[in-house]
Amino acid sequence: MPFAGHVRPIRAVAAELVRRGHDVRVYTGRSYTDQIEAVGARSLPWQAAPDFDERDYAATFPRMRDRKGFRQVVVNLEDLFLGTAPAQCTDLLAIHAREPWDLLAGDPMALGTRFAAEKLGSRWASVSPIAVWPPGKGIPPTGLGLVPGRGPLGRVRDTVLGAASAAATLPLTRLYQRTRRRVALPPDGGTFATMWFSPQLVVAAGSAGLDYPRSDLPGHIRFVGDLTDDGAPAASPSSALPDWWDDVTGATVPVVHVTQGTANVDPRDLILPALEALADEDALVVVGLGHRTAPLPGPLPANARVAPMVPYPDLLPRTAVMITNGGLGAVLQALRHDIPLVVAGGDLDKPEIAARVGWHGAGVNLRTGRPRPAAITAAFRAVTTDPGYRTAAARLGAELRSLGGTRAAADLLEAHLP
Repeated sequence: MPFAGHVRPIRAVAAELVRRGHDVRVYTGRSYTDQIEAVGARSLPWQAAPDFDERDYAATFPRMRDRKGFRQVVVNLEDLFLGTAPAQCTDLLAIHAREPWDLLAGDPMALGTRFAAEKLGSRWASVSPIAVWPPGKGIPPTGLGLVPGRGPLGRVRDTVLGAASAAATLPLTRLYQRTRRRVALPPDGGTFATMWFSPQLVVAAGSAGLDYPRSDLPGHIRFVGDLTDDGAPAASPSSALPDWWDDVTGATVPVVHVTQGTANVDPRDLILPALEALADEDALVVVGLGHRTAPLPGPLPANARVAPMVPYPDLLPRTAVMITNGGLGAVLQALRHDIPLVVAGGDLDKPEIAARVGWHGAGVNLRTGRPRPAAITAAFRAVTTDPGYRTAAARLGAELRSLGGTRAAADLLEAHLP
């Protein structure tokens, strides 16, 4: 899918495959053509599928205007993910007819991948930049941001909620089955929780240790850590660093990074409350606005530095705490650098990520996507004064680093070739 948070890890895997001598083609939106071709892969832009600008979803999908929370999930599924999937399938079948592939490796949220793979009988893997946490025994259903219940009553709660969740998402499952009929595929056993992923191989960002303990993870799901990690040292050119970068390298107080990701970018949700919360703290606050956020209103606090993008290979080794809305990519990169977190997970998969970070003790789960400044201040002080948070983050970071990143992803995809 042509989202910044998806293209970067997929591009990193593609680059590793190119380095190994493979012919790699990447089907995505036109806005990412240059980024794909810069790593030596061939870019195949959407044709029949309605290409769109992620900075203005509503221009292509009017019902997405001003939607958040569960309403956003439903409209995303109906209009963006399932709505574009038949046309994606059309594009992919045309691409295959011109030049067949040996392996189709798809972003799970590009559901046309599933349809094309099934129609062609193609080898198919999911390369997932999103969290892969399927339903399982002893854990609450995904989507509620809950931690596992304790004791007999807790287990009963999770069982009851699991059944209720399956019933609540049944209309979405039925929509998926109707979409299958539109592309002349028979019904399958897929549900809203499982329809995204290949049953053959899932190359998943993250780690088993970041999930809740479970004994029933399917064997074809293979975690590889941070999909932006290629194992090689990276240095950003000086031109990529903001003009205030010397303030970071010379900081004598903790450097705190604040990011709201690239999907929901209203700075009133997290960035502005975080700046207010930390204005009087002994910290240097580095805000990455992303490529969609307008300049912030009003004067900045004296201890704040802001830029559209700050290269993580330079910033994260100097960062003491990350305050984030819980996007998986940012969370994994923070943990890979042993950085404890303050997480304000508001919608989509972010409440689940926030819940797991808090449950493992690697940070504070603020339990909302629009926290009050006082809550951020308290969480920041807790994370910076209690060494247990950094210890837990370092434990998860060691596991993430051990899993191999993009090199492990490429190994798995090569092993899946016919």
